[in-house]
Amino acid sequence: MANEYATRAALKLRLNIEVDDTTRDELLDGALAAATRGIDTTTGRRFWLDPTPAVRTFRTAGRTVRDAEGAERLLLDDMGAAPDLVETGTAGSWATVTDYDTAPDNALTRGRPITALSRPAGGWSGGPRARVTARWGWPAVPDEIAEATLIQAARLYRRKDSPEGVTGSAEWGVVRLSRRDPDVWALIEHFVLPGFG
Repeated sequence: MANEYATRAALKLRLNIEVDDTTRDELLDGALAAATRGIDTTTGRRFWLDPTPAVRTFRTAGRTVRDAEGAERLLLDDMGAAPDLVETGTAGSWATVTDYDTAPDNALTRGRPITALSRPAGGWSGGPRARVTARWGWPAVPDEIAEATLIQAARLYRRKDSPEGVTGSAEWGVVRLSRRDPDVWALIEHFVLPGFG
């Protein structure tokens, strides 16, 4: 398992499977992985944090916005820790940038990612690109994402008993499963980046 948003033990508890019962572990792991990657795809982001800093390069044109105080914000991918190094320039000629603020304010203390770097007006005109070294992702998996993962993983695990998306019971008869679980969507909807979902 790699970077799933819930544990196999939590999923077993959800499904009333004994923790020491390992006969279904492969199916459970597959359901957790699929649910996690499905949430990544739907939201357009990932909620796990890189173990080590990695370099990403961004074009500054089209990625800067002016905030209410007149400062320029360079919009970035989710950063789960303060950046190690910020540079502007172009291939072969990079200049270190130190006069920036992270945004939104106090993001990391609230368990949210840094999504922009702010500099005074014209501050990102030092080159056509910015190169940022940081740990990308979220500082911690939000509770809503963990819960949505468990709901979706349980649903995927049970699909083996509902071929072709149809399930039934003596009480309700045959029922077709909906394409999107409304509870999962309610939990992840506010994390969806514009243009995704």
